[in-house]
Order: sequence, then structure tokens, then C-alpha cells
Amino acid sequence: MDFNVKKLASDAGVFFTRAVQYTEEKLGQAEKTELDAHLENLIARADCTKNWTEKIFRQTEVLLQPNPIDQTGARIEEFFYEKLDRKIPSRTTNAELLGQHMQDAAKEFGPGTPYGSTLITVGEFQRRLGGAEREFLQMSAINFLTPLRNFLEGDWKTISKERRLLENRRLDLDICKARLKKAKLAEAKSAAAPDFQETRPRNYVLSASASALWSEEVDKAEHELRVAQTEFDRQAEVTRLLLEGISSTHVNHLRCLHEFVEAQAAYYAQCHKHMQDLQKELSSANGDTFPNSFAVNASTSGVSAGPSHLSSATLPEASPPSHPSNPSNALESSTLKIEEVKPPATGTRKAKVLYDYDAADTSELSLLADELITVYTVPGMDPDWLIGERGNQKGKVPVTYLELLS
Repeated sequence: MDFNVKKLASDAGVFFTRAVQYTEEKLGQAEKTELDAHLENLIARADCTKNWTEKIFRQTEVLLQPNPIDQTGARIEEFFYEKLDRKIPSRTTNAELLGQHMQDAAKEFGPGTPYGSTLITVGEFQRRLGGAEREFLQMSAINFLTPLRNFLEGDWKTISKERRLLENRRLDLDICKARLKKAKLAEAKSAAAPDFQETRPRNYVLSASASALWSEEVDKAEHELRVAQTEFDRQAEVTRLLLEGISSTHVNHLRCLHEFVEAQAAYYAQCHKHMQDLQKELSSANGDTFPNSFAVNASTSGVSAGPSHLSSATLPEASPPSHPSNPSNALESSTLKIEEVKPPATGTRKAKVLYDYDAADTSELSLLADELITVYTVPGMDPDWLIGERGNQKGKVPVTYLELLS
């Protein structure tokens, strides 16, 4: 018990002297030992690495789990599984849950109905998308988030601990320097030649005794300074070695970043393939029921990449595209009678005319820039053309002259 009390008192004294030294440094009343430039650069680099790694880690978590409030319970569960060193069970994704709801709804509506069968098909592909998402989340957590978390919770904590210890060693060193400086000043003052006319013989003895005491104090302060300097140099070397390991951390995080990009690319490629397969299946299954909406989406998917992306400031300077070449136009005109074409129940869209267009024959519709028309397509029609209506006028119009609005 006595030992603990003495140690507590000693630690309190050390803490107090360090606090006094730190405060005087901040007030400019005490000298401060500066670290060498190389170590300062390493510390700045490490701080930068820690700050940006933390931001990237947090934002990646937001990307992979965009609703942290909904995921609070899941994260608590994951925390306990990690502490118990047990495998975290796989969790159903939102897409898988949506697919399950669609398939359950199809059973209620009747799987033999058009809506029910389509719900079954879309639900199955939603479950596939959810499976791809779950695999992507697992790969990203293992290959990218875990190394970043290990750095923040492991390596960085060790570096921070050694840096705090280095700061304490520096304060101790500066305290010893200040103590030695005060002892030398006092020794010099006590060793100064006394005035024999005004000083009594008794004071000569006291002066000599004080000089001897201050000499011993100087020797003690010099010894403490040497010890403090050795401790400081040793801790600075340990901290330097740890900070130089940041380069290895960058190499490791670079490899993890490549793996994250590969996982992300594979995930989006899978999603794209699943959606293409779904579109083909729905198109083949519902082509007779919904020919126009699917045809318009397929034939005009690249229209927005053309003149429609031009800003209003550049439109007047842009030249209109050339008249679309259509070798089968004459044949199509003879088989397609514009006056007999009826707009579909679904699949019509509004379009803004980008350039003036003069009809080449009676089957086409002349256009004026900036006017709005209704467009749609019919089965068997060339994908470069649409049927346009303006009031009672109707005719074929080239898609490159239009910007589809809805």
C-alpha cells in the first residue's frame, strides 16, 4: 500500500511538472526541443494518411450500407459476432427481399396471369441481383474495409501511443534542460566574489557551503539531462521506425483498392448482364402486348448521347445532322401507310425538336426547332425513325433531330 501511494505521488509530481512545462511553452516562457525535419515530415505524412483513410473507410461504409439508421441493429449484431470470434451470418439484401415479395404477390394474383407471370420473372432476377450485391458486399468488406479498419484500430493506435510517449520524453528533456540552466545560474551567483568590507566572516562559510550545494545540484541535473536525452533519442528512433512503416501501409492499401475495384467491376457487370437477360425475357414474353414501350426504349437508348446533351448556349452554333440515309425508306413507304397508323395505348412520348427538318416525301413530317411533338414507334419500323404527331398532322421523323422528354 505504501508503495502504491508513493508511486501515485511520484506520477502526480511528474504530471504536474510536465503540465507546467507544456503551459510555459505555449506561453512562450520556456524553450522547446524541436524534432528533426525528417521526423516532422513522417508525422505529417502519418496524420494525413490516418485522416484520409478514416474518411475513405467511413464513406465506403455509407456506400455499402446507405441507410445506417436501418442498419443499427445489424451493426450491433456484427459487433458481438466479431467480439466472440464467430462468423457473421449472411443477411438478406433489399433486392432479394423485393424479389421475394414479387414472387409472393404472384402467387396471390395467380402465376398464370400476365401480371403474375411477369412478377415471377422479375422477382427471380431481383433475387439474382440481390445475390450479386451480397457477394459484392462480402468481398468489399474482406478485401477493402477490413485492412483499413485494421490500420485504424491497430497500427494507428500503436503509432499514437508511441507518439504520446515521445512527447512525454521531450517534455522531460526540456524540464531537465531548464533545471540545469537554473542550477548553473545559481552556482554562478553563489560563486561570485563577496565584498570583504561588508560581509561578515560567518557569511563566507555560508557562501562556500551554498556554492558546494549548487555544484552538487549541477552535477545531478547534468546526469538527469543525459538520461533524459538518451530516453528521448531512443523513443524518437522507435517512433521513426513505426512512422516509416506508413509506406508499407500505402502499398497494402493500394493492393486492397485494386481488389475493391475488381469486385465493383464484376458486380456491375453481373447486374448489367442480369438486366439485359431480364429485358430480353420480358420483351419476348410481352412483345405482342407491349410492343411500343419496349421498342421505343431500345431504339432511342442512344438518342440522349447525341444532340440532346448540348446546352442551350451551344445549340444555336451546332449544325443539324444530315438527312438520315434509309435505303429501305421507299420500300417502307409503300408498305407503311401513315394515315392508317394509330397511336398505341402505351409507349407514346413527348419530344422536343432540336433542328428544322424538311420532309422528303408525304410519309414524313416537317419539323421546326424548339417545337414539341408526340412520338411513338410501330413494330417493324426502322429504329432510326419514329412516328410523330402534331395536332392533326402525322408522319415519320428522324430520331437524331429530337430530344425525348418523357
